Amino acid sequence: MLYYLFTWLQEHVHIPGAGLFQYISFRTAMAVIVSLIITTVYGGRLIRALHNRQVGETVRDLGLEGEKQKAGTPTMGGLIIIAGILVPTLLFAKLDNIYILIMIVTTIWMGSIGFLDDYIKVFKKNKEGLAGRFKVIGQVGLGTLIAIVMYFHPDIVSRQEVKNPTSTRAVQIMTDTQTGERYYAENVKSTKTNIPFYKNNEFDYARVLSTFGLNGNLVTFIVFLVVVVFIVTAVSNGANITDGIDGLATGTSAIIGITLAILAYVSGNVIFSDYLNIMYIPNSGELVIFAGAFVGACTGFLWYNAFPAQVFMGDTGSLAIGGIIAAFAILIRKELLIPVLCGVFLLENVSVIMQVSYFKYTKKKYGEGRRIFLMSPLHHHYQKKGYHESKIVMRFFIVSIILAIITIVTLKTR
Repeated sequence: MLYYLFTWLQEHVHIPGAGLFQYISFRTAMAVIVSLIITTVYGGRLIRALHNRQVGETVRDLGLEGEKQKAGTPTMGGLIIIAGILVPTLLFAKLDNIYILIMIVTTIWMGSIGFLDDYIKVFKKNKEGLAGRFKVIGQVGLGTLIAIVMYFHPDIVSRQEVKNPTSTRAVQIMTDTQTGERYYAENVKSTKTNIPFYKNNEFDYARVLSTFGLNGNLVTFIVFLVVVVFIVTAVSNGANITDGIDGLATGTSAIIGITLAILAYVSGNVIFSDYLNIMYIPNSGELVIFAGAFVGACTGFLWYNAFPAQVFMGDTGSLAIGGIIAAFAILIRKELLIPVLCGVFLLENVSVIMQVSYFKYTKKKYGEGRRIFLMSPLHHHYQKKGYHESKIVMRFFIVSIILAIITIVTLKTR
């Protein structure tokens, strides 16, 4: 909103400094600052309100150290994160940008599913919360919506080389920074994405089934839809599972958010994308502002969520965070980097799958279920081994930073 206001002021009133709102870097910085203010200042007020309404966490007895002391800690703190994301985005981003609109819808959509789950747990006194099938339906629904918009919306395009341009096309003459050769490029609808650790770093979903003789727009869309739905579901569940000890999911997500902001900036900048030989996505640079608000919200929430936590984000926050990360990566065509960038989420997910699968297998084979880990998810395994949760969180942060650096390095390592 402020972007449009100051743009009008610059054009008609000529107020000094109004032109700063034309710069993504300035608006991103402002989004971070406002997000931090909302989450730290107003977050404390929300925590007191939740405490007064006795919106406390019901802790299951898992035999973990310090577990009983957490009973009654206010939950549904994800509302703080959502407010810290949406308010700065609405203030500083271009609201007619399709990428920003998708991220706003994603935040509200996944936050609503998580809120409903927390509401059932807290107010209906049902420890199971929202049935798992309804969560999956919500995740699949969001993934389907994102896939449809990306596939059919005319503003979601990427710049690609064309061999035989025609006079009716909006063609640009580009120069290869590596070879100096000139070529024609234009903005086109595409199902291509960036693939890491590979020289020719573009992968087209249309080729997945072409080896079996299956071609056509419908087949391509189905493949793209399946991939998007899988990523949204997997990452949102991964964030939800990771949210098990104080500050783990919040801090890890902040690190991921910073990395996504860098990836969005280079993908939306024609000079950097050309230099790094990655796909240029027009107008996607506006996502950097959303990423700034996301990082600010996670960091500000960490003020209260660090050990010992004064508030838990609940599913309201964890499902929203996971959905945001998945949708963001898909929009900037970096979804194939998720296994690296979100490695902590992946490990947590895999640890649960391995534990449950092995337990069922051994129970069927030997009549007694056996376990790979002392407890899953993985962070509980280390708690059972006697590590303090602050040390576990800090070491997971270090792993996340290493994975983030590797993710950024992949832009040039091919």
